[in-house]
Amino acid sequence: MSAAEGGIDGDVPDRLQGLRTSLSQLLADRLTPVPNHAGELTYEVAAPHLLGVAQLLRDEPELKFDMLVDACGVDYLEFGRAEWKTFQATSSGFSRGVSRRGASSEEISGAVAGTPTPGRRFAVVYHLLSVALNQRLRLRVYCPDDEQPMVDSVCGIWASANWFEREAFDLYGVMFRGHPDLRRLLTDYGFIGHPFRKDFPISGHVEVRYDPEKGRVIYQPVTIEPRVLVPKVIRHDNRYDPQLTEKR
Repeated sequence: MSAAEGGIDGDVPDRLQGLRTSLSQLLADRLTPVPNHAGELTYEVAAPHLLGVAQLLRDEPELKFDMLVDACGVDYLEFGRAEWKTFQATSSGFSRGVSRRGASSEEISGAVAGTPTPGRRFAVVYHLLSVALNQRLRLRVYCPDDEQPMVDSVCGIWASANWFEREAFDLYGVMFRGHPDLRRLLTDYGFIGHPFRKDFPISGHVEVRYDPEKGRVIYQPVTIEPRVLVPKVIRHDNRYDPQLTEKR
């Protein structure tokens, strides 16, 4: 098996050779390697195979991934999207702002080139640890439905998934089929929406304040005007020439 087939671009650390071989022998038909440059093994599994793969990862003597260290949601809505212009920006300003009407059609079409295909917007990533074998693995599963993202709960395999899945549900709106108590974990009672989604406004929809007349805390529509800040960019022009700055 080549390095690319094993899920890593470049050299694979010796400590991962055995794990990669075991995974290819036991789960080659259900795991797809994900290339990365972090020197770690990452695989993708289809949603229908998630529970079966998770069970094998935990129980197989060659794997023994008995601990779920973390599970998190991911929103790939604007993955690979680049809207900022820095060194190429002119006196007209940056290419991103409150309104993008000034951008050309070529810029817009290029900016959304990273928009995910249907069924590839939401994903859940599991970080697994084998305490006995001292090895780690990253597993990713995409939610087939973008409108109602859902995958099976792995609480029956790793008990620590209970709160991790509740967090992913709260922040990303990913539902977990079979979860024993799927409800919000971090946001307030009555919160509407999922704040970590890429299309959720940064300022939110409502704000909280104390009303002295009612003598209690109330919710009201947010009064902050949404705006997009631009990054600080140091341009390579004569103002920053080292010879000129040293003479000041």
